[in-house]
Amino acid sequence: MRKLFLLLIIAGLFSCKPGNKIKCYAWMSGPGEQTDKEITSQFRDIKEKGIDVILYSAGQDPAVYKRIGKLAKDVGLGFQAWIPTMVQGKNPKIDTLWYAINRNGESAWDKPAYVDYYKFLCPNRPEVYNFLEEMYAPIADLPEVDAIHLDYIRFPDVILARGLWDKYGLVMDKEYPQFDYCYCDKCVADFKEKSGIDIKSVEDPSQVEEWKQFRYDLITSIVTRLADMVHAKNKKITAAVFPGPNSVAKKIVRQEWDKWPIDAFFPMNYNDFYLEDTKWIGEVSSESVNAVDSLKPIISGLFICPSPDAKEKEKDPENHGLLPEELEAAISESMKNGASGICLFTPGRMTKEHWKAFEKAIYKDYSPVKETVD
Repeated sequence: MRKLFLLLIIAGLFSCKPGNKIKCYAWMSGPGEQTDKEITSQFRDIKEKGIDVILYSAGQDPAVYKRIGKLAKDVGLGFQAWIPTMVQGKNPKIDTLWYAINRNGESAWDKPAYVDYYKFLCPNRPEVYNFLEEMYAPIADLPEVDAIHLDYIRFPDVILARGLWDKYGLVMDKEYPQFDYCYCDKCVADFKEKSGIDIKSVEDPSQVEEWKQFRYDLITSIVTRLADMVHAKNKKITAAVFPGPNSVAKKIVRQEWDKWPIDAFFPMNYNDFYLEDTKWIGEVSSESVNAVDSLKPIISGLFICPSPDAKEKEKDPENHGLLPEELEAAISESMKNGASGICLFTPGRMTKEHWKAFEKAIYKDYSPVKETVD
């Protein structure tokens, strides 16, 4: 009996994973028609594979987040409620006059840019903030929710990522009027009062730095107020953001996110969208870490290819992403350049080969090697 006991201990020692595991997050959505048993099984599976925290999107009903959050906590997962901010579809609580207006005078409500769901609200309207606070507050109150995770906290892409141009049949060599927001009466009037500039009379608004800063500040103001509200409830607030911020986020979606008083940033370092390799993930991770002076966690968002064998033939870049043989390098580049962890988009896109590469990469020490002096 003692011999068997010793053998079990030895076997356990050899089966244990090494230390130095990095922090791993995942974006997920649901629950659809899934039962509690099915969700628990799913959560237990990704927990065992190395995921620590899930960012879960399930609409706006607090009861759903209470239910899913409890199931997540029961298997030892952290739980953040992942809810879009400025993008809002048809809702009886939202007046269609609250939607952003492009430079052509068209509303994002009935003439959205690129795709039908790009119905962006104007961040300069008090009614919009009030709607968002009323939406997020009861969810932040839930003990099952650790944090509110903001998404689409920005303007529409005034310039799409280069890898998406062909998909939409566009050449985005400058800021075009139909993709440039917001030119509603309130934004135009408030900017003129602040700067003395009538932006509608300017031949090329993209050259007016004060106009860019005005819109950066509108988004920052919304985030700051939401952060104050969430923090007052002793909860954290995080956000999915575009890479940078200077190289990408500010230029294409008006996100000056290094000025936001939130608890962690999740740059969506989706290299395929920018026709870049995994080295680029390291470069933008370093930029992000430096932008916040290493004072806030930067969690590197990684976009997974769901069908690696079909990637070369797949025309839609949103079905591209990291191949299994690229995932280890993507994680390594993120961590060696100062990221505090990584976030998968999404576990459902991960193949068996992805999970093998993932396990190999997350149990490593990415701390800088200290030089020694003889």
